[in-house]
Amino acid sequence: MARPKLLPDNFTLCLVGTVIFASFLPVHGQAAVGFNWVTNVAVGLLFFLHGAKLSREAIVAGATHWRLHLVVLLSTFALFPLLGLALKPLLSPLVTPALYAGVLFLCTLPSTVQSSIAFTSIAKGNVPAAVCSASASSLLGIFITPALVSLVVTNQAASGGASPWHTVGNIVLQLLVPFVAGQLLRPLIGKWIERNRGVLKFVDQGSILLVVYGAFSEAVNEGLWHQIPLSALGGLLLISVVLLALALAVTMFVSKRLGFSRADQITIIFCGSKKSLAAGVPMAKVIFASHAVGAVVLPLMLFHQIQLMVCAALAQRWGARDTSGETHAAARERPAAAVARR
Repeated sequence: MARPKLLPDNFTLCLVGTVIFASFLPVHGQAAVGFNWVTNVAVGLLFFLHGAKLSREAIVAGATHWRLHLVVLLSTFALFPLLGLALKPLLSPLVTPALYAGVLFLCTLPSTVQSSIAFTSIAKGNVPAAVCSASASSLLGIFITPALVSLVVTNQAASGGASPWHTVGNIVLQLLVPFVAGQLLRPLIGKWIERNRGVLKFVDQGSILLVVYGAFSEAVNEGLWHQIPLSALGGLLLISVVLLALALAVTMFVSKRLGFSRADQITIIFCGSKKSLAAGVPMAKVIFASHAVGAVVLPLMLFHQIQLMVCAALAQRWGARDTSGETHAAARERPAAAVARR
């Protein structure tokens, strides 16, 4: 039986189920302390495996395309925060202050890695450049995101009042150190990871589910669902659609105006318009006070699903268009070759 097209993927269903489970059976007390320790270990393991998976050859192959990478990084770390701040007077009344703090946090996050590369490949874009650009965005985000959060997220109750340098230090310790350790050990374990991609996927998705459960448990214990009206969730949906539409439109327009090839335009659009759930959820856990993480990651979870659905449709459409163009070109070449043989 074919899977219905409108049905979300299994991971999204697991995310929704985790939120529901945390809403009715949140972890608390001493159990929450132990659960938090397990979650920290899982997140560290996640970034260790990502470091071991990342190919240095792929980075070198795409690193020379600096104009493309610059456009992607500016879209990720400049365009999105500016949009979030510029639209705040118009869009913030649609949601609660805590949710809009989550929207601003979303705007500061790095691009995705796996889905950006996958969609670029489907759409016949520049895959080596996508690997380099998305990976660089993810790595730089460890330093750039907390600095941007200190600038654009003014909700001190949510941020816990921690200094940016203290936040960067925590992120370096919890995320960058395991990542670098994975890179250093790649010659020893890289091939094993390539053969066992399911392990990385399990740790990737499992660690996110653990963080989401812990975050929403804390938020539910603090009365999250009593503070967020149903209308605010509808407003959050509208905000996510507006942000993604503007990001797609700007990256399309700018990449075309700057004279990039079609393959490079596709790479810029997919790498420059997306935000990483895999990086965002662990970062939120480090940057924000524990009671605020649930509301902060809710906009990211919603935006993540919308970006996957929209970008998947675009990638399939553009990939089919290129395939159709190649077929027509081959059909035109056949009569010409026949004439030449005569």
